[in-house]
Amino acid sequence: MNEKFAELKTRLAEIHDIDKIHWVLNWDQRTMMPHGGAAVRAEQLATLEKLRYEKFGADDLGRLLDDLRPYEESLPYDSDEAGLIRVARRDHAKARRVPPELRAAMARTASVASEAWIEARKQSDYSLFLPHLQKNVELKHKYVECFDDADHVYDILLDDFEPGMKTAEVRAVFDDLKKDLVPLIAAIAQKSDAVDDSCLHGQFPVDRQREFCLAVIKRFGFNANSWRLDPTVHPFASNSCTTDIRITTRYHQDFINAALFGTMHECGHGLYENGVSPALERTPLCRGASLGLHESQSRMWENLVGRSRPFWRYFFPKLQAAFPSQFGGVSMETFYRAINKVQPSLIRVEADEATYNLHIILRFELEQEIMEGKLALRDLPEAWNARMKSYLGLDVPDDAQGVLQDIHWSSGMLGYFPTYSLGNIISCQIWEKALAAMPDLYDQFERGEFMALREWLREALHKHGRKFTPTETLAKVVGGPISVKPYVNYLQSKLGDIYGLN
Repeated sequence: MNEKFAELKTRLAEIHDIDKIHWVLNWDQRTMMPHGGAAVRAEQLATLEKLRYEKFGADDLGRLLDDLRPYEESLPYDSDEAGLIRVARRDHAKARRVPPELRAAMARTASVASEAWIEARKQSDYSLFLPHLQKNVELKHKYVECFDDADHVYDILLDDFEPGMKTAEVRAVFDDLKKDLVPLIAAIAQKSDAVDDSCLHGQFPVDRQREFCLAVIKRFGFNANSWRLDPTVHPFASNSCTTDIRITTRYHQDFINAALFGTMHECGHGLYENGVSPALERTPLCRGASLGLHESQSRMWENLVGRSRPFWRYFFPKLQAAFPSQFGGVSMETFYRAINKVQPSLIRVEADEATYNLHIILRFELEQEIMEGKLALRDLPEAWNARMKSYLGLDVPDDAQGVLQDIHWSSGMLGYFPTYSLGNIISCQIWEKALAAMPDLYDQFERGEFMALREWLREALHKHGRKFTPTETLAKVVGGPISVKPYVNYLQSKLGDIYGLN
């Protein structure tokens, strides 16, 4: 049995290596690759995807997993060995459903579409992107047809990012969230002039932005021996292993928030991957349990840490030193209120904590309508703009600030967006536990100390990787299922204080 398990680990390690090579090439395409390499890069990514799923869906791998079932059942459920067999069996069963040729076509099309999206966004011209999106969606329909046991067509897509969760569950969570969120946003709108954020707009040299962002995330755990920070069109995090973490950001010379909070956000993703137990390296367990849990980490470091008063009591004097002409005459309290201003905005990644979720609900609804065949892709900009007006009261001036603002659909990642709001919710559940375990956490932040939080998160969450299901993982950390109450309490308390609602 030990020989069979060793064989399984060897085979899974090869599959994992192929997956990580794919991710490195994808990172390169989005950060450094010359545009001329796009066509061949698409074929390279397609080859790797086809090879990976041929190996993962192989009949003899299935027989090996069957042979190992008695061994798995003899082990403690929470052992690394049992977890590896259990997760590999689920991944194998899912891999067998989808022809490797379809996986390759999806990877190829997504790679080409990503390049087209960059140009379409640059020109603010949806028509340049439309044929590529049509191909992506057509392939997604073929992908969904490989599965015949879903309650809703969107369930299949959601499962790729939040395993086991159903569309109906997400709707219920979002409906619960909106009950308190909508009146809170409305109450704040009555006091829209209570916060002045003009200090965030000005001239911020990119080199100094990068230097300051690095100073922040080095306090979080960024280490030049294991991490990279690079510019890109749409920020993301990637990695080839737990000690090769690659995060990206984007800089606006006239607005500091994008790089500042975007870098913290992506660092949160990197800390999760960096914190997975080294014992799980080169296995399917060596990554976050789900995108909802992943987003809980990015949103935690971006918002619960990075937008808190204690954080800026330490960092604001350093920000003033980095940008004396912009912030030299600004008080810390004025800055704190500015970065937490609630105001409907066009761009999701730059949205405030309250209205951000409306951006996600908008995308969640549009994706369902696309997959249900209720919304023609040629009409997507019009539908997008109508919902922006309805949900946020904004007129969308162009495609770049509207339907073309996110990279996800070009990459074929339909089903991803709901995890952002799920992450917001989960982050506050985890935060409550962290504060209970470390009552002096905010005092630590005022001293510029963040390692205790990082280490607590590693022990409670990160080290497990994918060993447990998302539901099991969350229960281990917070003691129960997803709940919107801690998140709503956090927003009502924080924003109520800023806007005088409490």
